[in-house]
Amino acid sequence: MKKPLYFVLVILVLIGLTLISMIRLDVSVEELKPQYANEYSKFMRMDGMDVHFRDEGEGIPLILIHGISSSLHTWDGWAEELQGNFRIIRLDLPGFGLTGPNANQDYSVENYVAFIKSFLDRLEIDSCYMAGSSLGGYITWNVAEAHPDLVKKMILLDAAGYPFSSETTPTIFKVAQFPMAPFLNKLTPRFVLAESVNDVYGDDTKVTDAVIDRYYNLNLREGNRDAFLDVVNNLQFVQFQKLKTIKTPTLIMWGEKDIWVAPESANRFKADLSNSELIMYSGVGHIPMEEIPEQTAADALDFLLKDLANVAADFN
Repeated sequence: MKKPLYFVLVILVLIGLTLISMIRLDVSVEELKPQYANEYSKFMRMDGMDVHFRDEGEGIPLILIHGISSSLHTWDGWAEELQGNFRIIRLDLPGFGLTGPNANQDYSVENYVAFIKSFLDRLEIDSCYMAGSSLGGYITWNVAEAHPDLVKKMILLDAAGYPFSSETTPTIFKVAQFPMAPFLNKLTPRFVLAESVNDVYGDDTKVTDAVIDRYYNLNLREGNRDAFLDVVNNLQFVQFQKLKTIKTPTLIMWGEKDIWVAPESANRFKADLSNSELIMYSGVGHIPMEEIPEQTAADALDFLLKDLANVAADFN
């Protein structure tokens, strides 16, 4: 065999072995439950899914909706800080966390809105406060637009909603839209997830091994990687004109170092939502409630408890 051909074959074999070593098998939900469900976890059977949620505290319901590739655990800090004042309800959205994929593969925002409304109906909640991060923020303001009597106040944290340009589309979205994505999706070494988590923190020294493990392990939950591709390819962001019709009192929270959804979007939300206020957090990334939970929870509390004289009327 000629030496150049030999070296090419060796390189191809090494590349093949490297790719094989990166392949990660799905993990069953039962394997993940001991670590990521606890005594407060409940599972509601809906649309062929066992929806993982937690319902803690008492008072006015505050619904917390996580972002893409995340889970209800991203709100741990808020739950700890706020359950003395509110009934905190958080859930793993279809396609993520322990809930896993939606059997109908419909991840349109309209389907998410219908899902949230059905979920709250099952809990007999007809009025609440709602906070959403990233994709969860997108869902939150669409719920508020569709059901203004349901959402009395809302908090949007680095929310999605405006179309990305070719320059601002997150890299992970571009990869998900690549023709080879279904194959590449099975190549999930931990260091790739670690880099993604570092990207959503403004200060990556706050990223612990436990945080990376959580994102990584729940990403491997059976069906979640395929669901991620479906979610990304379902997101259209064409509803943003509806924002101008929303009168719900809104607090916009944004990390100044967000590289997923640029801080310029915060100003667009402020301009389009007539009854809104904005807090920009210096040095913070895409998920402020996880990176600086105490500060953001305190700001949320101030906003939600404002106009106390009207609270009773809102929930009657």
